[in-house]
This record gives sequence, C-alpha cells and structure tokens, in this order.
Amino acid sequence: MTTTRRPTLERIRALRGRLYWPYLGVFLAFHLLLPLAFVPQLFSWTGLLLVPVGNFVFGSMGVNVGYHRLLTHRSFKCPTWLERTFVILGVCSLESGPGHWVAVHRKHHQHSDEEPDPHSPLVGFLWGHVGWLVVKSPATSGLFFHDKYARDVFADPFYSGLHRNLMWFWVWVAHASLFFPGGVLVGLAMGWSWPEAAWFGGSLLVWGVLVRTVYVWHITWAVNSLSHLWGYRNYDTGEHSTNNWFVALLTNGEGWHNNHHAAPRAASHGHRWWELDLTYQALVLLRRLGLVWDVVAPKVAEARVIHRGPHRPRRSGRDSALPSSTPSPDAMQDGDES
Repeated sequence: MTTTRRPTLERIRALRGRLYWPYLGVFLAFHLLLPLAFVPQLFSWTGLLLVPVGNFVFGSMGVNVGYHRLLTHRSFKCPTWLERTFVILGVCSLESGPGHWVAVHRKHHQHSDEEPDPHSPLVGFLWGHVGWLVVKSPATSGLFFHDKYARDVFADPFYSGLHRNLMWFWVWVAHASLFFPGGVLVGLAMGWSWPEAAWFGGSLLVWGVLVRTVYVWHITWAVNSLSHLWGYRNYDTGEHSTNNWFVALLTNGEGWHNNHHAAPRAASHGHRWWELDLTYQALVLLRRLGLVWDVVAPKVAEARVIHRGPHRPRRSGRDSALPSSTPSPDAMQDGDES
C-alpha cells in the first residue's frame, strides 16, 4: 500500500505552458460556433430532436456502453461486431480514442480524488470539468501510460488502429459529413427548393453534430466534476464520488457515480429502485434479445453501506492509502454475473 496526497494546485502550476493546443483549438472552435444554433434558418424541429436522440445513440450506447461499461470495466459480453459498433458510436462523440479514454478512466478509479487522479474536482471545479483535458500531462499520455492502464485494449489491432494517426478523429469527421447532405436529400425528396433543402441540411449539421457533440461533452465531464462535489452517497468508497440525480438524468444513468465507484464492474449504476439507469435498461433489452450475456450485477459489502444523505467534500483530512498495482478489467471490482 502506498500513501498518496490529495490533488493540489501545485500540480496545475507545474503544467503551465503545456497547453494541448490541438484539443484546446477544437474545444474553442466548437463553442465559438454554438451561436449558429440561434440562426433562425438553421433551426428545425428535426434538428432539435437529433440532440436527445444523438445523446442516446452516441453518448449512452457509444460512450456509456462502449467506452465505459464494456471496454473499461467489462461489465458484460457481446459479439465482436456489436462491441465494435458500440465503440464506433463512442468515437462519434469526439472524446478521444477508446484506448486513451479507457486508460484515463482506469487511472481515475485507481487513484480517485488523490494526487494521481487525472481529473479530481477537489483541485477546482473547472479543472475537474475540462481543465485537465486542455493541458499536455505526461501522467496521462505516452506509451507507458497506455500500456499500464489499457494494455488489453491496445492489444486489439482494431483499437490500436483507431489510435494510430488519430484515425478515431477521422471517423468522427466521416460521420459528421453525412448530416448536411443527408438533410439536403431529405429536403429535395419532400419537394423543397434547393435553398430550403440546404437550410434544412444545415440545421441537421448544427444541431445533430455541433450542439449534440458539445452537449455530450459537458454531461460526460459533469460526471467527473459535479458527481464528485454534490449529491448523496449510498456507500463509503474512500473518496468523494456522489450520486447526482441531475447528472444521472442528463447522462441516462452515469450520474449514480457513488454506486459506480462502490461496484465498478457492475453493469447497472442505479442500485435503488428509483435510481433510473436507462443505459442499463438498454442492456437488459439486448440481453433478452440474446445479444449480450454475462451481465455483471452489483455486489457491495454490507459494511460499506452508509447513512444516505447530502454530501459536500472537504479539501482537508487524512490521506487515504490506495493500491499501487495496475488495474485490469477483472481486478476493478468483483461482481456476480446474471
């Protein structure tokens, strides 16, 4: 066992001058383009509908299921073609390649809210939400980091291929390029003029890609920030994860974060009857269809159950001890398969 320090501002100061300009540039560009959503000609009800639909398809089934519950924690099994479909949907959320995403998240679980945690909001809300993404840190990049935390993912030629030459980014570009021409073709098929069809295609691009991508970004990041600052706790997990109903609602279940930290391998993040987890319900449906199996059920020691109430983290206190061993999908948490 090794003793680690709580995250501090010193770590951020040490990273000054290491801004990761490619990511920062994309982040700024997307947010600067958001006012396009307020252009009247670029609004359509179909485009607006693509935000929640896209959130479920690319956010819930892609990031929540593909990146998180499947690749990171191996919460269930499925055919290879379906696994890769989930992952490609996750790639279309533009949250980095699957191997890197998995490595960062596994490190977060191993050192949650301690000094090595890549994105603890105990340093500051903005750092935990987005700041950690726009700096180049040797602790979350490079061959050693990826080999330590995501060796199993990078061992698959399909996933290592997505990482090589930023192929995952070009997959996102390819999917985004379909929205405008698709909208134009639909408009022309409905008998609209070319300008009307072009405006409709533009609305699908702005709302179905730009707005949806930024929305999925922020609700994913809210799990890292809000769900470690405000909410209630069902379990004593040794860090500051909370169950945040607002984040859970936006992310279709990922906001039950204290439950997740108590049983990381469990496919279901909602442990009480009213903790709705639509992502898990999708897996239940797929299991009934025979497309997924060996779904891991929550298994938490009774001694870890605590009084349920509001939680606000404290920045000071006794340091906790964390294991220094390399996490693996099977070692993250024991659980029963159902």
